[in-house]
Amino acid sequence: MTQLPLAQLKKNMAPYEKINTKSSVLQLINTLGPLILLWYAAYLSLSVSYWLTLPITIITSGFVIRAFIIFHDCGHQSFFKSRRLNDIVGTITGIITLCPYDQWKNSHAIHHATSSNLDKRGTGDMWVLTVEEYVEASAWTRLAYRVYRSPWGMFGLGPIYTFLISYRFNTKKAKRKEKMNTYLTNVSLVVLYALLCWAIGWQNFVLIQAPIFFVSGVLGIWLFYVQHQFEDSYFEHDEEWSYINAAVEGSSYYKLPKVLQWITGNIGFHHVHHLSPKVPNYNLEKAHDATPQLQKATTITVSTSLQSLKFRLWDESTKTFLTFKQVKPLLSKRAAVTKPVPTPVVSTERK
Repeated sequence: MTQLPLAQLKKNMAPYEKINTKSSVLQLINTLGPLILLWYAAYLSLSVSYWLTLPITIITSGFVIRAFIIFHDCGHQSFFKSRRLNDIVGTITGIITLCPYDQWKNSHAIHHATSSNLDKRGTGDMWVLTVEEYVEASAWTRLAYRVYRSPWGMFGLGPIYTFLISYRFNTKKAKRKEKMNTYLTNVSLVVLYALLCWAIGWQNFVLIQAPIFFVSGVLGIWLFYVQHQFEDSYFEHDEEWSYINAAVEGSSYYKLPKVLQWITGNIGFHHVHHLSPKVPNYNLEKAHDATPQLQKATTITVSTSLQSLKFRLWDESTKTFLTFKQVKPLLSKRAAVTKPVPTPVVSTERK
């Protein structure tokens, strides 16, 4: 089949941008309903065995991810036709997922507008350094970056810092509406968690909510990470950067088993989502299947996606990710070049 021009490719997404209110309402019911019931089941299971509780909390965390997808679509105004309804449902699901709706929506919009642009990094994305930047960076910056990009830093400290600390505060540039929404989310979380602690005891609350929070946080960060950090990804400087190329080449198709695809709200079709954020999550697969050109996007599976854990630095010369080990010779070479030459001591003693 003849390749569609990239501009036409985006226009062809229009039929899939149509919102089906019935599908959206059904998704709300089959996400929040099981989430509440599973949380209650986890509480009841505490009287039997915590080894029964843990599997229930892990399943519950999957529905938290699914609630985040609804939150995510509301942020793109692609879940309901009404902006007001999107904002209300987005705020509620934001409380469930610990994400302030307006704050996240604004930073995520910047992510879409600048994804894979080497000159506009820093908002709504993950920290990525090029090989040259890393080699030229200070020792403290390199250490911070290594901690950030390590599995324990990204998936151990990452959920705690992102969801419990970073999202609780507004930036200095935040407008009043964004600030008020963050305050509303924070107050609602305090009230909700206080009521649950009062109803079932704080120990029981922690035993249930802690694993749900951590597992869903790790999975959320992993999905965001793996869908932009893959071997054949796309990064360019501003003068050569293209929104459509960044969407199709800089976002992966994460081919998941059907159960996981359902739980994650089809977000694995990330290339389609970046090409057209207005496509509701329940239409992403349809758009992918109907467009042969999109089916050629980089496809990763659960097993092959694990390789992305070793991707650390973007090499502009080879257009691929390198490991820290591969870059080590460059660091040694730079250290040798910049090493100060000792000044010879001139004797002033008379002979």
